[in-house]
Amino acid sequence: MKSLTDLTFDNRFARLGDAFSTHVLPEPIAEPRLVVVSTAAMTLLDLDPSEAESEVFAQLFAGHKLWNEAEPRAMVYSGHQFGSYNPRLGDGRGLLLGEVLNDAGEHWDLHLKGAGQTPYSRMGDGRAVLRSSIREFLASEHLQALGIPTSRALCVTASSTPVWRERKESAAMLLRLAQSHVRFGHFEYFYYTQQHEQLKQLGEHVLRCHFPACLEQDAPYLALFREVVERNAELIARWQAYGFCHGVMNSDNMSILGITFDYGPYAFLDDFDANFICNHSDDSGRYSFSNQVPIAQWNLAALGQALTPFVEVDALRETLGLFLPLYQAHYLDLMRRRLGLLTADEADEALIQRLLQLMQGSAVDYTNFFRELGDSSPQQALARLRDDFRDLAGFDAWAADYRARVASEAEAETGSQEARRTRMHAVNPKYILRNYLAQQVIEAAEQGDYAPVRELHAVLSQPFDEQPGYERYAERPPQWGKHLEISCSS
Repeated sequence: MKSLTDLTFDNRFARLGDAFSTHVLPEPIAEPRLVVVSTAAMTLLDLDPSEAESEVFAQLFAGHKLWNEAEPRAMVYSGHQFGSYNPRLGDGRGLLLGEVLNDAGEHWDLHLKGAGQTPYSRMGDGRAVLRSSIREFLASEHLQALGIPTSRALCVTASSTPVWRERKESAAMLLRLAQSHVRFGHFEYFYYTQQHEQLKQLGEHVLRCHFPACLEQDAPYLALFREVVERNAELIARWQAYGFCHGVMNSDNMSILGITFDYGPYAFLDDFDANFICNHSDDSGRYSFSNQVPIAQWNLAALGQALTPFVEVDALRETLGLFLPLYQAHYLDLMRRRLGLLTADEADEALIQRLLQLMQGSAVDYTNFFRELGDSSPQQALARLRDDFRDLAGFDAWAADYRARVASEAEAETGSQEARRTRMHAVNPKYILRNYLAQQVIEAAEQGDYAPVRELHAVLSQPFDEQPGYERYAERPPQWGKHLEISCSS
């Protein structure tokens, strides 16, 4: 394991030059103190977990110190925001400090959010606040534990620096990790400004650094687009299967790697609601839970448009057409596993949709339903879960079909009910990041008590385990906890 001073930097994106980013130094925050750290994320950099206890750790990630080999850059990009094109966005409060090369040969971006003003701050103060930093930290590491592709979060650092949003708050910094911070919006920026040479340079960088196998294809850019389509089909399927609502699926918030990126007013479903809108600022419901699939396809079309200087439109359109079938295949596979089914049946899609419609009409807790379904035999579990539904006749009919579906797999079933329970619990989390839990630990942290956020992070890092003594984190939320207003303000 390494110390902070042993990190090896290889700043590939910075070498692209000033057309792609601007050199900016981070602005320190006052009286930095470590709020929470992910030792799992530290291992990606080969860092010894004990390094988090050093004084220099908080200083580095609060802007007070900088590695000699770091080259902090604010990236420029554009993107479609709520369907409208914004010609110039960029890192308004974040800096790509540099790329660390670990012992496994992987490059990891160190990206500091809340680092102060940049040329792309657009009249903002360039700061992040404690609540948004904690929310992104918790979500990043929790989605990783759930098996959902995501950027990672190393740590949150608090301060006494005041900032104003709807109220006076404290500035904080989040250190985010990803193998690339290139977004769909990077390609859009150079396409719409007709900087086709820079667009090609960006594409070659992405191909060389992140999709080298595509360079072996006859049409590398088309192969790249197909890979991005495939990755996003699987990503969105995982979001939908686990009830994750991103909230701001602007094209500048979509990663070229197909990972969950730029956490803002996100939420996991409490009661199942296909029309759930987690972003209080989303008046039209553009980014509602049910709209995430078509919006992902819309954003992929925007990326495809930016690649038209290199790929025929018909080829791009044909490749984009793969998204929905791939999404559906991934989604059905995930939902079958969540229901404890081992094989595929052509009637499964209807069985799943009927269940969701019943849940929609009964305000059934989405996470707890699947967990409890695997706790005991199908007959026993369904008898207990029946009380959660209003349409009892509809539920009874569904339950009968589900039991018959499980029985049809008798030959495929291996082992006992305990084996079924183990298999289902491995894909159905007991613990999910609910907004009210995040709000509680944020309020404690704002008073200087960081123990609750550290405990919640530890619990959410093992979402499929029972964790005796922490059952309170798996309880259904109180009514007030289901109606928290979360907006883009950070």
